[in-house]
Amino acid sequence: MNQKPFSQACENNKDPILQVIKTVFAQPATVWEIGSGTGQHACYFARQLPHIEWQPTDRSENIPGICLWREEACTPNLKPPLTLDVADAVWPCDTIDALFTANTLHIMSWEEVQIFFARLAVHLNAKAFVCIYGPFNYNGVYTSDSNARFDQMLKSQRASMGIRAFEDIMVLAASAGLELISDNAMPANNRLLALQNG
Repeated sequence: MNQKPFSQACENNKDPILQVIKTVFAQPATVWEIGSGTGQHACYFARQLPHIEWQPTDRSENIPGICLWREEACTPNLKPPLTLDVADAVWPCDTIDALFTANTLHIMSWEEVQIFFARLAVHLNAKAFVCIYGPFNYNGVYTSDSNARFDQMLKSQRASMGIRAFEDIMVLAASAGLELISDNAMPANNRLLALQNG
């Protein structure tokens, strides 16, 4: 029997994230999650937000693990995961009313981050909400020593990875038609950016 993948970070941050996204995703909608990872967030948020249809997505190698979590959760508003790489020329959707992603921008290359926002410009409906969770640098400075160490660890694994500058992300967001609603402090020196399409 296959063992479900597990992320301790997901367990640690799911409640603080929920407190923010439940106010942003307050109306019925389908939330597309980019980079669902283990599937833990998808299961938890779908269960806690019954008015939402939650659509997990990830690269093909992570889909089996997400399926294991989904099968155990038995949550009717949690959709089967779809294979999606942000660099794919065609995404498996026509339009998106709401989108969530956690701990992905520092894993993607900068080129992939740019592609991600370019795809949002194409797929987001008017007034669509976007929530982005993860670490960011502000004014060229790490927000903590632990984030500085984390960034060095990422770069040692692959030079294209690394904590992104908040200001650079805001430029890309604006180019996609997104406006910042709130920048929320999160545990472990992370942030949750809530944005809305114009």
